[in-house]
Amino acid sequence: MSELPNIVLVHGAWADGSSWSAVIERLQAGGYTVTAPQFPETSLADDVARLRQVLNRQNSPTIIVGHSYGGQIMTSLGADAPNVVALVYIAAFGLDEDESLGALLSGGPPTPALAHLIVDEQGFAWIPEEDFVAHFAADVDPVKARVMHAVQQSLSMSTFEDVMGVPAWKSRPTWYLVASEDEAIPPDAERMFAQRMGATTVEVASSHVAMVSHPDEVVRLIHAAAQAAQSASATTASPA
Repeated sequence: MSELPNIVLVHGAWADGSSWSAVIERLQAGGYTVTAPQFPETSLADDVARLRQVLNRQNSPTIIVGHSYGGQIMTSLGADAPNVVALVYIAAFGLDEDESLGALLSGGPPTPALAHLIVDEQGFAWIPEEDFVAHFAADVDPVKARVMHAVQQSLSMSTFEDVMGVPAWKSRPTWYLVASEDEAIPPDAERMFAQRMGATTVEVASSHVAMVSHPDEVVRLIHAAAQAAQSASATTASPA
């Protein structure tokens, strides 16, 4: 069997790399090489550049796992994603060509987690602590949720206007975890993303931050993607 693929974890808005801690521990225990960089969230272009920087450091086939806005980052790689063998979406945006986050989110009332965003004078959005604890991370221990709030990475409002080009999921196999209790991205939107990308899909009764509250389920999905990538690699390598 071919060696395990590397795993790159992409955090979303109002989170940071530490949100993957429980997942990282489990993946490392399983023998995976894992990278969970911090993303500036100053613009989508900056975030995609950071992801490419990290991908250039990978020395073997790689699976990208994106949460929330992290899905927007990895989707924006388009077809130019050398060595990327699979995409795993965790309650994440999976836009199609010519779509934007702003247009998608304006199609209905604000979700509870995003209803009271505070936009500062530099144009970055923050989630108030009450909404973060009660809605964004609703099934996380409140003490831990308040720590997550303290380290939240604010998001440039410019990212809501960026229009998607050809999405990466059109040229890579995909997996999707729907968080059925999500109060940031509507679960029906997540189901729609998963369905139209033809993703292997699981549904978990989780808040938006499934990687924090349900790390075992997240790791199982990543492992399933890794097994599929290994099987595909072994088939390709087999002599005719």
